[in-house]
Order: sequence, then structure tokens, then C-alpha cells
Amino acid sequence: MNYRVQQSYFVGCAILMATAAVCSGQSTNRNSGLQRPQFISPEVSADRHITLRVLAPKAEKVTLNGGDIPGAGGAKMTHRTNGVWEVTVGPVEPGAYRYMFNLDDVSVIDPKNPLTSESNANTWSLVPVPGSELMDTRDVPHGAVASVYYYSKVLKKFRRMTIYTPPGYESGKGKYPVFYLLHGASDSDASWSTVGRAGFIFDNLIAAKKAKPMLVVMPNGHTGLFSMGARDREPGKRPKDEFLDEFEKDILPYVESHYRIYTDRKNRAMAGLSMGGGQTLNLGLRNLDKFGYLGVFSSGIFGITGGNRNGVPIEPTGPAWEAERKAALDDAKLKKGLKLFWFGTGKDDFLVTTSRATVDLLKKHGFNVVYNETSGAHTWLVWRSYLQEFAPLLFQ
Repeated sequence: MNYRVQQSYFVGCAILMATAAVCSGQSTNRNSGLQRPQFISPEVSADRHITLRVLAPKAEKVTLNGGDIPGAGGAKMTHRTNGVWEVTVGPVEPGAYRYMFNLDDVSVIDPKNPLTSESNANTWSLVPVPGSELMDTRDVPHGAVASVYYYSKVLKKFRRMTIYTPPGYESGKGKYPVFYLLHGASDSDASWSTVGRAGFIFDNLIAAKKAKPMLVVMPNGHTGLFSMGARDREPGKRPKDEFLDEFEKDILPYVESHYRIYTDRKNRAMAGLSMGGGQTLNLGLRNLDKFGYLGVFSSGIFGITGGNRNGVPIEPTGPAWEAERKAALDDAKLKKGLKLFWFGTGKDDFLVTTSRATVDLLKKHGFNVVYNETSGAHTWLVWRSYLQEFAPLLFQ
């Protein structure tokens, strides 16, 4: 057999052997052995149970970090014979849920799931659970959710915010009201649009004519990896807040110069959850002439009720917070232009007493506060429902 014929013969045999291996379900990679088992994760059933799976044949223990999935925190996963670990949780309420796997004390996202939700310091896998007319992806006109990068002069670095523009914005010419929506501690500017389902909520509300078309600006409330916005912590002095400065000097001017929005008070709103609720209070009272609508979800004046740390009593922050904002709190003219001051907190939320005390303080100063104490705790299950309730009240 000459060289060229011999070479063709061996190439042909190699192709036939590779094809046979694929058809028989075996891998041609010597290091991988048999083909990996095929499975789906996540899998959502019609009755809203969620089954999660991960391939980890050498792991000794696998658990689920279920985020807001009720009862799923630390749930043990079962090891199947094919090396796949599995757990089923639920039924759960319609919405979106974050989760991670913990493989022998190492946290990992789901390799089978391309959907993720970003926090301030890590990423979660994300599973939407259908069943809600206001949160599901439906056959209605859809707006656009964009990641917008800008340079912050206050922080001297590039930053990102997420902005929702309503259906028809790109092809239209008119102006829109603007709603600034703030996230909670440890989250990011993308959290409201991923696990919070904000874009879909607004699409559905606008399509049903339950809410006015509006621009929704979701900035990053953290100014560093773990920062809640505070700086210059000098003994005896309250810290300045980098995010408040950045919002006033960078975010607000950027949005108003780059988007077709109204810039008067009656067309500007702000709301936030937890940390973002506290920021809404601080920004709102500092700029009460600029905002006609304020919403505080699961939040209030942090430390207003005092408490103790390691057995040492902590002085309540209420009197100091009140003294610093006395002019705004007692200005009757500013109160007239505030169309809505809305609070919502779950009965099982660890900040419920903070919310109650904050509402009482504001009412003492003559604010007409709407307070809703609902079922639920400090979770996205509550905050998504608050957004659905609050948004239709804006710009009416």
C-alpha cells in the first residue's frame, strides 16, 4: 500500500470510529469517558414546583441556597446514580427566584441555566415562575431595558445604571415623566430588572392602561463593592453619603440631558426598597421641591428605634435625623406639592418597627403618609407586589 493510499485509509477509519462513538453515546475524548448525562435545570412544573439539578459526581454534599425561595435555604440535594444531584421545592408564588448550589462548601451558579441576576458582589442563577398577569412575559408592546454607562465626577470613575424606556419611546418625540427606582443593600442597578421583573411589570401595567408610560431609572446605590454610600467616618460626625452627592450631581443631570423627560416636580418620582428606601427618604427630604412622589418599601430611618449592640445600648437616630432635616420637615409649602408619600412593609419584616416609627415621625410633622402593612417579610415577593401597587399611583 503506497503512502497516500495508506494515509487516506487511516483517516477514513478514524472518521468512522468517531462517528460510531457519537452514535453509541460515547465520547471520543479519552479523558471524559462516557458521555455526560443529559438533564434539565431549572425545571418548573405546571403547579409551580421548581426542580433544580447539578452534575457533581465527586461531591460529598450538595445543598441549595434558595435566595427568596420559601423554605429552600440550605435544602439538601439528593445524589442520583448518574452523578446528578437534585432537589424539588415549592409550590412557590409566581415571580422570579435567585438560587445557587453549594458543592462541598463552594458556592456555584447553575451551569445549565443561562439566566442570571447580578448583586453587588456576586451573581445568582435566576428562575422565572409564570402565573402572574402583571409579571409574566406577555404578548404586549415591550419597552427597552438598557445598561447605561456614564462618568461620575463625584466618584471619579465610570459607573452603570439600568434604564427602562416605555414602548414607543425610541420611535416617538414626546416627553415622559421619570421614576427613579432604588435597590437594596448588597444588590445592584440590574436587580430590579432581573429578579424584580420591573421591565415586564411596567410593560403589562402600561398595556392594561393601569400606569402612565414613564422612564424608569435604576441607579447603583452602592459606591463600592460593599459600600452603602457612606464616607468620611470621623469620630463625632455623621458620615457624608457619596451616593446622595452622586445622584444630585451626576445621575440627575445625566438623565435629564440624555432623555426626553419632564423635569418639573409633578413629573418626577422616587422609591426604593430597604437601603434604597432609606436613600429615598434622605434624597427626598433634601430635595423635596424636586419630587412629587416618594415611595419607601420595607424601610425607614435606620436606627430610629435604637437597640443594642453586644449588650451596649444604641442611641436612637430619630432625633438627630429630625434635627438635620427640620427645615424641610416643617415647610408647609413643600408639603403641598408632594402628591404621594407611600410606605409599605411586611408584618414579618425585621424592619417593621423602623417603618412604623418613621411614619409616626413624618405624620407628627404634618405629612400625609399612606402606610400599608402587608403580609410577608424582607423579600422580593413583597417588593415586586409593592411596585405593582405603587406605579399606577404615579403621575395621575
